[in-house]
Amino acid sequence: MDLIPDSLPPLAWFALEALWVLGVVLGVAWERRPPASTLAWILVLALLPVVGLPVYLVLGPRRLKRRRLRMARARSRLGPALEAWHRARGADLSVAEQLMRLLTRLTGIPPETAARVTLLPGGDEALASIVEAVGRARHHVHVEYYIFRPDRSGARLRDALAAAAARGVEVKLLVDAAGSASLSRTFLRPLLQAGGRFARFNRVAHARLGQWLGNFRTHRKIVVVDGDVGFTGGINVTDDESRAARGSAAWRDTHLRLEGGAVHGLQAAFLENWFYTLRAEGLPDDTGALASYFPASDGGGCPVQVVTSGPDQEQPAAAALFQAALAGARERAWITTPYLVPDEALLAALRGAALRGVDVRLLVPARSDSAVVDAAGRSFHDALLRAGVRIFHYLPAMLHAKTWVVDRGLALVGTANLDPRSMGLNFEVVAAVYGGGLPDELAALFLRDLETARERTGREARDPFGRRLFASAARLLAPQL
Repeated sequence: MDLIPDSLPPLAWFALEALWVLGVVLGVAWERRPPASTLAWILVLALLPVVGLPVYLVLGPRRLKRRRLRMARARSRLGPALEAWHRARGADLSVAEQLMRLLTRLTGIPPETAARVTLLPGGDEALASIVEAVGRARHHVHVEYYIFRPDRSGARLRDALAAAAARGVEVKLLVDAAGSASLSRTFLRPLLQAGGRFARFNRVAHARLGQWLGNFRTHRKIVVVDGDVGFTGGINVTDDESRAARGSAAWRDTHLRLEGGAVHGLQAAFLENWFYTLRAEGLPDDTGALASYFPASDGGGCPVQVVTSGPDQEQPAAAALFQAALAGARERAWITTPYLVPDEALLAALRGAALRGVDVRLLVPARSDSAVVDAAGRSFHDALLRAGVRIFHYLPAMLHAKTWVVDRGLALVGTANLDPRSMGLNFEVVAAVYGGGLPDELAALFLRDLETARERTGREARDPFGRRLFASAARLLAPQL
């Protein structure tokens, strides 16, 4: 009998190779390592099986897992003594001051005070407040949105902007070219005829394709009225966010209204993208005109810091903000996000906070508008649950809010999701509110949302094979989601 492998027919060799590659992909992806590490092991094992398999068995994640279990058993014997030592070394540091200093160095925007901070827990509330503020505008209205749709909500804001322009107010509208691909100059004709100006941020050859594949997008939602009233948060201009238009199917979202000097940060965020889009054409004629966008404030109220983040920064400020907030948390970190696809640094920060005993809760939609993102997010649940993070699925509708409550003195409301796109590929903005009544108000809203949410437990984390396989495959795409 001829036992030489070369005697096998080519089709059999092809079948064996296909089975080997399939087994490698399934086996390595199942380990749920970082995407770069997973892809590297798949390539080594698939292309160099004779060399790669022994190396994988000696140095791969399975051996590392055995060593981790051995170390965990050793560490458990020291647990009580280590906890007492850490408690004895604890120091009461001014976390807020350190966070302010970090964000000022990264963005160039210092904290200022807000005479009033108003929480807007829904699209109808936010749009009504914006339209009211635009109706009172006397000097300028600056608007920047990722999504501005030509529907009933869009028409309402368009008409308010057109009325402001008709009475001599300077109106500038900037939208993302991909996110607002359906917005036409025909729809905006009343605003343009009244003297308003309109521009698209970072035009792409195929706008609808760019919505899914393009980077360098402005994901910001900003309205500034007379440099003294400003809005930001998760709410876009679309009927999807309106209960009046969509009823119970309307997205659950949160926005913020700021009044006073803190609005200057939102103004700076808008102007940098406006000047980038129009270049010299978008600049005021003189420095006095530019200064008119930043009126003096009385300095009273609650400290607020507007955090601008984007791919132009060497270290995107949104990622630094979230990691620092988790590192400084002592009591609680209650986070609402529609898309939970953390990178390794943010995953470590979430787990680290929970392991320190911080009450870390994540509120995510039971089903978002992207099945792939949902699947990728599920692949992180087990690791988070093992660390003590509690995960809740919001049931009534799509959850689109991006909010944080950290301890008793920090509230974050903005546009940044917990995914790689928001952390480094998009332009984002977050309002960090230090103290005042907003942290407690936002915490109460979070608890109210939990009343219609279902907690994910360890038992539920054992999903069926097909669901887990889809999650493992989707995780490989995490850096581009």
